[in-house]
Amino acid sequence: NVTRALRAGASGFLLKDAGHELFLAAVRTVAAGEELVGPNVTRRLIEQFVRRPPRGDHLPAAFARLTARELEVLRLLARGLSNAEIARDLFLSHETVKAHVAHILAKLQLRDRVQAVVLAYESGLVVPGDGH
Repeated sequence: NVTRALRAGASGFLLKDAGHELFLAAVRTVAAGEELVGPNVTRRLIEQFVRRPPRGDHLPAAFARLTARELEVLRLLARGLSNAEIARDLFLSHETVKAHVAHILAKLQLRDRVQAVVLAYESGLVVPGDGH
């Protein structure tokens, strides 16, 4: 299960039918310390979240540790925006966004952006289909 693997700390996930080129690029990406979830996996994750009933208006208590700006950054991060895109959208410097992402990960005790995205969708902070 993809969700279980990501929760357990996987830095990347591809389907077995991913091409040779994508596989090599994924290995390089993860080796460089980044995360990678293949496009087909992303589609399946979103479909899985869409099928789930909404969790309601109550966010996990851990989210109370985040500032309003950090929640805003987390929402954009969960929508797949890069740090540069978040900086542009929120009129912040790239370094400020990096600091916000680091604070989010630390406060929520997450290993990486992938786990943050999964938590954002599972908690209902971000709902598939909502625009950003």
